[in-house]
Amino acid sequence: MMKFTFHPFHLVNPSPWPLMSSIGAFLLTSGLVKWFHFFSTDLFLVGALSVILSSVQWWRDIVREGTFQGLHTLKVQKGLQWGMILFIVSEVLFFFSFFWAFFHSSLSPSLELGGVWPPAGVEPFNPFNIPLLNTAILLSSGATVTWAHHSLLHQEHSEAVNSLALTVVLGIYFTSLQAFEYMEASFSIADSVYGSTFFVATGFHGLHVIIGTTFLMVCLARLLMSHFSASHHFGFEAAAWYWHFVDVVWLFLYISIYWWGSYLYSTSSTNGFHPWGLLQMISSE
Repeated sequence: MMKFTFHPFHLVNPSPWPLMSSIGAFLLTSGLVKWFHFFSTDLFLVGALSVILSSVQWWRDIVREGTFQGLHTLKVQKGLQWGMILFIVSEVLFFFSFFWAFFHSSLSPSLELGGVWPPAGVEPFNPFNIPLLNTAILLSSGATVTWAHHSLLHQEHSEAVNSLALTVVLGIYFTSLQAFEYMEASFSIADSVYGSTFFVATGFHGLHVIIGTTFLMVCLARLLMSHFSASHHFGFEAAAWYWHFVDVVWLFLYISIYWWGSYLYSTSSTNGFHPWGLLQMISSE
């Protein structure tokens, strides 16, 4: 029997996935602590698998509700948009803490580091090699995902598929180059505060690139199955917003950690440079 409603909201049916996702997240974080302290990854892998499976099932239900059951009204879509915006804002604050840690350590190096930045013995990456190539790749992927969005709005299905597939390829290429850069690094996460801030900031960004690429791959599959139309495609819009956020974060990472950090290294005749010395030289002139 058809059920009629007299409001624009979607009252969801009872679902096990929020509880299962919470249990998986608890196992994941507990397993992370166990991994760090006891070097055992069994609980971490169980938690990660639980989170992935619960998320996939939950998102499958959301796709069914919005695409096949027509339960995502304009009011519901507006709520989803605000939810995605607030999520991205929380991610901005998340990365803000990493930049705060980097500049706190680099602008006022501690005496234990010799009062220089980068610390003695640490050779940073050349910003004009792989980092610059990765910057060009991410900026290009931002252009291609925008191309895909406009193609979808103009109902040009083949162009939308091709441009979105190109975006996915660029995302995978970026991740591959980032992994190669990590393998070729002359320092590790254990090499002073420079190594920890570098690998945590760029590593979490790399994780977001992997998540964003997966998000876009799901959108590509849904696009091939004709789930999106010119007026109903919030899943794709959310992926595009997330990808542009990843692009902007990388620009800040490149400018501050790769370019500015290596500039301090290259302008010094020794293996380190006091940041305030640059300001003193400028003011003396």
